[in-house]
Amino acid sequence: MRLGVLDVGSNTVHLLVVDAHPGARPIPTASNKSVLRLMRYLEPDGAISPEGVRAVLSAVGEAARAAREAGIDELLAFATSAIREAANGEHLLDLVERETGIRLDVLSGEDEARLTFLAVRRWYGWSADRILLFDIGGGSLEIALGGDEVPDVARSLPLGAGRSTIAFLPDDPPSVEQVGRLREHARRVIEGALGDFRAYVGPDHVVGSSKTIRSLARLAGWTEDGVGSSGRAMLKLKGLDDWIPRLARIPADARPALPGITADRTFQIVAGAVVLSEAMRAFDVDELDVSPWALREGLILRRLDHLD
Repeated sequence: MRLGVLDVGSNTVHLLVVDAHPGARPIPTASNKSVLRLMRYLEPDGAISPEGVRAVLSAVGEAARAAREAGIDELLAFATSAIREAANGEHLLDLVERETGIRLDVLSGEDEARLTFLAVRRWYGWSADRILLFDIGGGSLEIALGGDEVPDVARSLPLGAGRSTIAFLPDDPPSVEQVGRLREHARRVIEGALGDFRAYVGPDHVVGSSKTIRSLARLAGWTEDGVGSSGRAMLKLKGLDDWIPRLARIPADARPALPGITADRTFQIVAGAVVLSEAMRAFDVDELDVSPWALREGLILRRLDHLD
């Protein structure tokens, strides 16, 4: 069947179209992406502003047209932290459905962590044993740990790259003091969640997923031979920490000249790097693998499992 997955996230509205059937690897056939950075549109009361609402409606409408043109059999449409936590989130969901015909399912942070963990488990297989996962979105940081396809523990923390940028790095480029305050905040929040993980056996394999972590791996990591034709992207904490002060000194509009830093992530890449650095340090991780699969693939795999 031809499946469409529409991800209305904190940073982008992204439609991924794949050809898939149970037992087979999903094959991407089309993609449509609009950059939103919804955190910019949050008002003091936590609502998404009228301008932000219009931006969401326009992006989802464009994705709906792309989905129809792709001839999909089924659309899996979901929203994550930005809409989940917005004061007018329910109103916006109703408006999207009325204007575009698409009803967005709202995933909880723990659902995001579990679905991403499923995708990572399928990518690396059972030989990876116990996996510790870090996933950084625009609004939240997901952390999950386990030895099966369902993690033993999954947490979602309000440390997304977009959210952290707006709250702690208002200047472009940010000051050393702003970066330091974000580090302190991220450290406190992550340390507050460590107790949920200490009751379980530690990981055999550490994995990072999401566009932010993939970008950072291209900048500060390296690629080595993997299984088959797929390269294996790797990132060390030392390499990441070496790049953070340099990256923070570069204005956002100049960062896309660096390897891996795309225009849709350039404003929030410093915050993403700081959050990842603190997460790796808190869990005593020196090095991680970077997964090409994440939340969207997890949704596809879960749907195919149900078909099977």
